[in-house]
Formats: sequence, structure tokens, C-alpha cells
Amino acid sequence: MSSGNPVGTVRVEQGRPFSEACERNRDPILAGLRVVFADRHLVLEIGSGTGQHAAYFARHLPHLIWQPSDIDAHLPGIRSWTDAAALPNLCDPVALDINQPAWPDTGADAVFTANTLHIVSWPVVERLFETVASLLPADGMLAVYGPFNYRGRFTSDSNAAFDAMLRAREPASGIRDIEAVDRLARQLGFASSADLALPANNRLIVWQRTSGRSPPLVSHL
Repeated sequence: MSSGNPVGTVRVEQGRPFSEACERNRDPILAGLRVVFADRHLVLEIGSGTGQHAAYFARHLPHLIWQPSDIDAHLPGIRSWTDAAALPNLCDPVALDINQPAWPDTGADAVFTANTLHIVSWPVVERLFETVASLLPADGMLAVYGPFNYRGRFTSDSNAAFDAMLRAREPASGIRDIEAVDRLARQLGFASSADLALPANNRLIVWQRTSGRSPPLVSHL
């Protein structure tokens, strides 16, 4: 099952898949990742999509080893970005379907995924969190970028329209309530670590495995 790919136009530029949405949101996401992944070492990106984020974040976060992943069909496009970047901290993409029985063991101490939770069904969201919880070490971090509802309400008219478009295309998809996602995360041993407001009514939400301790909540950059 694909995840993390922009809902919009993907075109080919210089032989590589290119998304305007990835181009627009990369710097705000990067600013957040500089803070929340400052002490991380290896990041598994779930649903790398075009591969643009992987190449950009690896270049600007040289302290991190960045491992992109996606379904088989998207690997050639991602590889076109990783090959062009030629960075020592950017790995060759690996095949990963959220629903596959076993995920590759990358040794990651952090997981990042963008524009995923609202694309897949709720059971797949549960599967994603459950598997991430089983793979990360005791202090591992999960960072999720995308739109969220708060207290059961859309945060903007544009998000409401986006949700309607998603559900018309696939009824099981849609913008998730942050309270439901956070409850799922806590049931699996995570605690809220950051909730950052980003442009275009998106958020960067971070959870950390706690081993009985709750990390402080970061609410701004």
C-alpha cells in the first residue's frame, strides 16, 4: 500500500518525478526536523513518494542517515533522486508496504512520514503505529507531517474541502482527529513530544517511546 505521496500533480522533470507540494513544504518541515531530530542518528522515512524530501533532508541534516522507503512501484523514482544527490548519508530506497508482514530492520532510532495518515484507512494507521512501536528502540521517535483535526473540527475551510475530496475518492481515508491518533500512540507506549504548526494548516506531530517517562511537549519552534 502506497503512503506519503502528495495528493496532486506529479510531473517528470529532468527524468525525475517532481511534486510542487513537496517543493513548497520542504523548508518548514526541515525547520521542525532540525529541532526534533537533533539527537537522532538514523531515520526511516515511510512513504517517500517522489524522493524529493529524502534528498533534501539528507543534504540539510548531515548528522542523520536517511533511509527512504515506499512500495516497489515508486522505488525507481526515489532512486533517481538518491542517485542524483550522491550523499553519503542518503541510503538506497527499500521496499516497504505498511501492510506487509515484516518490515525491513533498518536500525532506525526515528521514523518520519509525510501526508500518510489521511491517505490510508484507519486500520492501516493502526498497523503503521503498531509496527513502528515494535521496531523503534526505547527512546525512538515518530514524526508525522500533515493536516489534523482538533476536538473533532477542521482547522480551516481548505482542510474541510480537502477531506471531502479524499473521502469522495476513497471513503476510508480522511483527515484524522489528533486526539484519536494520540490515544493510539499512547496505547503503544509513546508520549507526545512535539506539536508544531506549519504553513497551509499542516502540523508536524512527534511522539517518543517513553519507557515510563513522558518527554516535555514542544509547542513552538
